[in-house]
Amino acid sequence: MAKQKYYAVARGRQVGVFTDWPTTEKLVRGYTGARYKSFLDKASAEAFVKDPSNTTPRAHHQSKTKTNTNTPVDLKAAKAIFYTDGGSRNTGNVAGGHVKSNDKAAWAYLIKYRGQELADSAGEFGATNNRMEITALRNALQRLLDLGLAQELLVGVLDSKYVLDSINLGWLAGWQRRGFKKADGTTPQNVALWQDMAALLPQFKNLKLIWTKGHADNSGNVYVDQLLNQTMDNM
Repeated sequence: MAKQKYYAVARGRQVGVFTDWPTTEKLVRGYTGARYKSFLDKASAEAFVKDPSNTTPRAHHQSKTKTNTNTPVDLKAAKAIFYTDGGSRNTGNVAGGHVKSNDKAAWAYLIKYRGQELADSAGEFGATNNRMEITALRNALQRLLDLGLAQELLVGVLDSKYVLDSINLGWLAGWQRRGFKKADGTTPQNVALWQDMAALLPQFKNLKLIWTKGHADNSGNVYVDQLLNQTMDNM
């Protein structure tokens, strides 16, 4: 039987300790500067909420990761390596056409940690490929937080240059400075997901995100691609 988790929200729409993730997610998703963490005992969760360092707003810094695959990354030194992917079956449209409300989409992640392989996937109708790519990374980061790995060297492998460039080239930091507006004053697509990402990334001490060619010879990437397609097959 799974152990009871306690979700501590020190900064969010409501502060406190909660016992289920769906409730907690509503309180922190899209809340700029949200600060939350899961615990296996209530006392630790309550202490987290009362800690002034968690309740005080923190400046968010752009993650200093590189998408250049030539940048050396010591995978053997990583505490965990994770893979994320997203996809959408955009049916009956020309390239670049709008996704239909009944088109299938899904995300997936795989975390390799201490000899374990932790994976998850879910689907959504009418979502774009980019939305699923962002969701996959966001959910993987949240799982890594739940595992207590935020202070460790972590390596994420993605095939979405859109997601990587948004983080590494400063687009996300720029949107955040402008109140989550682009330079032209419009709102970025999937802004709530990007707000989640802006709250999650600063909690990681040593996070490296690298690019891999999609659906090629990277076994982890191939795995998550197959997993999200199985999800879509079952929708």
